[in-house]
Amino acid sequence: MSKLISEEIKDLLSQYQDPYLSSDLVTAKVLRDIKIEENKATLDLSFGFPIDGYKPILEAELNTLFAKLDMDIAYNISFNITSHAVQQNVKPLASIKNIIAVASGKGGVGKSTTSVNLALALQAEGANVGILDADIYGPSQPLMLGVEGKPDVDDEKKKILPKIAYGIQAMSMGLMVDDEQPMIWRGPMVTQALEQMIRDVLWQDLDYLIIDLPPGTGDVQLTLSQKIPVSGAVIVTTPQDIALLDARKALKMFEKVRVPVLGVVENMSIHICSNCGHSEAIFGADGGQKMADDYDVKLLGQLPLDKGIRENADSGKPTVAASPDSDIAAMYRDIARKTAAQLSLKSKDYSSAFPNIVIENN
Repeated sequence: MSKLISEEIKDLLSQYQDPYLSSDLVTAKVLRDIKIEENKATLDLSFGFPIDGYKPILEAELNTLFAKLDMDIAYNISFNITSHAVQQNVKPLASIKNIIAVASGKGGVGKSTTSVNLALALQAEGANVGILDADIYGPSQPLMLGVEGKPDVDDEKKKILPKIAYGIQAMSMGLMVDDEQPMIWRGPMVTQALEQMIRDVLWQDLDYLIIDLPPGTGDVQLTLSQKIPVSGAVIVTTPQDIALLDARKALKMFEKVRVPVLGVVENMSIHICSNCGHSEAIFGADGGQKMADDYDVKLLGQLPLDKGIRENADSGKPTVAASPDSDIAAMYRDIARKTAAQLSLKSKDYSSAFPNIVIENN
C-alpha cells in the first residue's frame, strides 16, 4: 500500500514544473525520499541553490497539487550548494565554492547596482555571499554598501579581512585608497591588483563570490578568464541597441574562454511615472529577451527604471537591504534564484572528491 501511495505522489510531482529548474522535481532529482506513516506522507526535497524565500511558495503550490490525496502531506525542504566546474587549467579556491562574474560590456547600464543587489538577494535566500569590486579605476561598491576605512589584516595568516556589510563579505580597491585618488595604473598593475584582491583576502566559506567587473573586455576580463576560477557569468544590459551591441561582445568573450553564461538581466526595461503612473519603455522593449533567445541563454529578469533603486544605492543601502519587502527586492530575489538555479544545472567540480596520490621511494 505504501509503495502505491509513493508512486501516486511521484506521478503527481512529475506534473509540477519548477519555475527555476524548468523541469519537474522528479526528473531534476530534487525529490530524495518519501516516507509513509499511516495517513501521513513526508517528502524530502533538496535543491542545489538557496531557496529560503521560495519555500512557502513551493509548499503552497504542492499543497494544491496534492489536494486530491486523502492524506496529510509534510515537507522537509532543504538546499545544498556545491562547487561547480571552472575553466580548464585553473584551480578552484578552497574558501569559495562558486565565482559568478557580472559583466555588461558597456558602462552606465546599472551593472554595479545589479551586482550588489544580486549578492544581497542570494544572501537573503540563505547563501553565504561575498562581493568583489573589480572596477579598479572606478570602484563604487564601498559607496553602495556604506562601508569605509581601510580593511584590517590577519597578522597570523597575512591576509586582508573583507569588510562586512548587511551580512555579505566585501572587498574593493575603493577601500584601499582615498576617494579622490585617481588610479593611474597600467594593465599589469591592474591585473595583479585583481588577483591579490581574490587570493590575498581571507574570504570565509563563501557559497558565491559575485565579481562586479568593469565595462568592456580588457585586461581585467582577460585576467579573470585566464587565472581566476569562474563558475558562470551574468550579462547586464538595457533594452536599447547600443547597449545590446556591447553586451553581446561580453557574452561572446565568456563563450570563447568557456565560462558558461547563466543568463541576461535587462535593466531599465520600463519607466513608471511616480506622479501619474504612466509606463513607457523609454529605452526600447524586449532587447534583453531577444539577446537571450539569440544566444540560447535564460532571461533572468527585467528591472524597471526606478529612482528608488538609485537613491538606495547612493545612500549606502541597496534596495534588497533597505526595502526587503518591496516589489523591487522581490524581483532581485527572483533573479538571484534563477541565477543560482542555472548554475546548479552546470557541471560540478569533483576535484575535492579525489585523494592526493603521493609516490614515495622506500
